[in-house]
This record gives sequence, C-alpha cells and structure tokens, in this order.
Amino acid sequence: MTDRLTLEVHDLDVDVLTGIYSRETHLPQPLRISITAELAVEPHYGPGAPLSASKNYMDLREAATGLPVGVHFTLVEAVADHIIAQVMEGDERVRRVRVKIVKLAIAEAGEAIGITLERART
Repeated sequence: MTDRLTLEVHDLDVDVLTGIYSRETHLPQPLRISITAELAVEPHYGPGAPLSASKNYMDLREAATGLPVGVHFTLVEAVADHIIAQVMEGDERVRRVRVKIVKLAIAEAGEAIGITLERART
C-alpha cells in the first residue's frame, strides 16, 4: 500500500500586477489561484499528531496571497513559479506542487483561461 498526502487550497481570488499589454501593466489583475502540494507521509497520524507532522495549509494560502507588493510579473507563469518556490522553500517534505492560475479579466462567457505549472523534487 502506498499512502499519499495532498494539501489543497483552491479558488483564491488575488489581485496581481501581471500582463504584457500596456492596458495590463498599471493595475492589478484578478487571478484565481489554486495550489496542490503533495507531501511525504508520516508512518501514522494518530489523534494527537502535531501540526509539525504535516504542513500548515495556511502556508499555501500565504504563498498565493502574500506575493511581493509592487512587483510586476510579466507572465502568470512567473506568478506560479514564485508560489511554487515559496511552498517548497525550506520544507523537504514537499514533494510536488501544482499551481493553477485563471485570468478572470479575460473571460468573456465564464470560461477559465489560464495555466497550470507543476514542479516535483528530483
């Protein structure tokens, strides 16, 4: 049997300075960000298991909502890359991170237009 632990934070709406067109470069754009992080699994999670036996899912939320102020990310791929780096930094238990970003401002009929970037430790 193989156990997997996945932490998930989905559908965070975050205003981010991003874009390549002049109309996009001066004001933040609304992005919908979802993060999935796969962690190494402890042998057993008993009722009294401490938070240190896992990762605080609020760390994922903070990686998306705590982007550097005043930094313009030309590509949403760079936003996703930054978030992944924040989630993985200093925590070797994080094996894989997937970030999905939907650009809300360009949707015309409710469609989800965006990217997914995934990184795994080797």
